[in-house]
Amino acid sequence: MTPQERDQLLDDLLEGDITDADFLRLEAEMIVDSDARVAYYDRLKLQTGLEKEARAAAGERTTGKGTISRGKGNFDPFLLAAVGALLLLVGVLAFKINQDTRQAGTEEPVATGFGVIAETSEVQWGNGLKISRGDLVPGEEVHLQSGIIRVELFNGVIIYFAGESKFTLISDHELRVGKGEVQIQVPELGGTFELKTAAGTLSADDAVFSAATSGKEVAARFEKGTGQWIPEAGGSKSILRQLETFTTDSGGNRKSDVASLPPTRNWEKELLDDRASRLSSWERSRKQLSKDERLLAYFSMEESLDDSSSVVKDLSLKGNDGGIIRAERSRNRWGEPEAALDFTPMGSRVRLNIPGDHSSLSLMCWVKIDSLDRLYNSLFLTDGHEIHEPHWQIMNDGRMFFSVRAWQKKGPSDKHIAFSPPVWKPTDGGKWIHLATVFDGQRGTITHYVNGEAVSIDQIPEHLLPDKVTIGAASIGNWSEPRYRTDPDFAVRNLNGSIDEFAIFSVALDASEIQSLFESGRL
Repeated sequence: MTPQERDQLLDDLLEGDITDADFLRLEAEMIVDSDARVAYYDRLKLQTGLEKEARAAAGERTTGKGTISRGKGNFDPFLLAAVGALLLLVGVLAFKINQDTRQAGTEEPVATGFGVIAETSEVQWGNGLKISRGDLVPGEEVHLQSGIIRVELFNGVIIYFAGESKFTLISDHELRVGKGEVQIQVPELGGTFELKTAAGTLSADDAVFSAATSGKEVAARFEKGTGQWIPEAGGSKSILRQLETFTTDSGGNRKSDVASLPPTRNWEKELLDDRASRLSSWERSRKQLSKDERLLAYFSMEESLDDSSSVVKDLSLKGNDGGIIRAERSRNRWGEPEAALDFTPMGSRVRLNIPGDHSSLSLMCWVKIDSLDRLYNSLFLTDGHEIHEPHWQIMNDGRMFFSVRAWQKKGPSDKHIAFSPPVWKPTDGGKWIHLATVFDGQRGTITHYVNGEAVSIDQIPEHLLPDKVTIGAASIGNWSEPRYRTDPDFAVRNLNGSIDEFAIFSVALDASEIQSLFESGRL
């Protein structure tokens, strides 16, 4: 930061015109640079001196007995105020930074679970559960009413469930199934895995086996490797060999009339076929959406205009194509290579320009967040933050942030900031989620949505309700600060994650439209 820019920021601070971003920069500068603290002291002393002289000239410092005077040894109260303000500011900032450092060094995120729901197909859950792809497997009993799921444990064991199933994941090597059909793949390094039922326990290592239970009886078959059956009632243990099929009675004893399981299903292929079908459906929906005249811009990040992939095509009728800067190609939510943009590399962004004034605005994107390691994590930010311009980002605590600046004079009351509840936590790392925010200029509201459902709605105070929204030059996944900056320092706001679909509408979409956008593109 140059001395000239530092002095300008100090003037803005003392006049109450400093922006949030500039205050953060000045805050850091004052902690590490003694010259900045001295400059602040000098400017504060000058300001208070001028205020003192102005009051004296206006007669504010006179009494009925004459003018108040100070002897040579008296302290100047204005000077003491300046010193006190400086010490208070620096002390508070230093305390906050030290506190944040201590917290960052001692508080480690904690997650609970032994594996994740890695893939799903046509799933319906029971017991009021709301589980999506990428979620940790709950610790309580899970009721799968229908569909297929693949569970991946952290020790490498893969488990498939199909149809109605009730199960509890006890640990990374123990699964209790009360009902349902299951297939388990135990890798060589996965250790011994136990499938517990009411009739008994099936254990194996380095094996692939299928089992089905109605609650009291069990049928099982080993596709690879061998295992051991231990009846619940304490009967004889038995060794189960590859391609051997067996059934039990309610006591866990093997029956003499060995029945066959249904033919082995390739559940992984069924999951992949279902994903391909959903992808085709989304591609049809995408083509239909691109014709919506309310769109200001619509990006499906695999669509480029040239072989170098430096320009991403706006699929809307407006043709507001974007320029890719440093963002790297990555897999999209369907698993297709080079069909999303990863904004993790420093300086990454998609630059675009959206002209015109708008009374309302709706923004949506599919995003995979790897971490929220910046204070502000950009989704879509205009250059700077001038009057009527919107900012859409995520705070480091997982809350969505949206605002439209309502007043030209910068300060703490130049806009209404609508925060959502936290929509992301460390256990969501690498998980694709659908985010949307609707600014309704007519109703004066800001509504945040996650995966098609509204999570918060703000009523904007009348004095902070802008009469229009203007975008102009902007960035997806980063922030281009005001162009009057003269030094190389910049706020780090690039998103640590990927985006594979992004849209801006010139109207306030209703809840059913947001839900439809989510459903048409969900995995």
